Amino acid sequence: MLEEFVAADAGDSFSRYALALELEKESRQHEAIAQMKEVIARDPSYVAAYYHLGRLLAGAGDVEEACAIYARGLDESGKAGDQRTRSELQEALDSLS
Repeated sequence: MLEEFVAADAGDSFSRYALALELEKESRQHEAIAQMKEVIARDPSYVAAYYHLGRLLAGAGDVEEACAIYARGLDESGKAGDQRTRSELQEALDSLS
């Protein structure tokens, strides 16, 4: 159903984000990564996507890209005034450093 929502409205960040989380649950990490990257490309202010994309990338062994995503997320969450997400991103980044 989420794939249908994304197909109907490619700009729907929430549906694409939810689809990525479902793909991850189905152990389809590469597809989940691609969807999270698309969320960020289309909607850079969707700050929750940075945390999950970083986690997916780190899990796939791409620690360098995960760190870069966390850093971008820190910037975006700061702009958005989202201190909770900013704190989670900083914690995740610190754990990889």
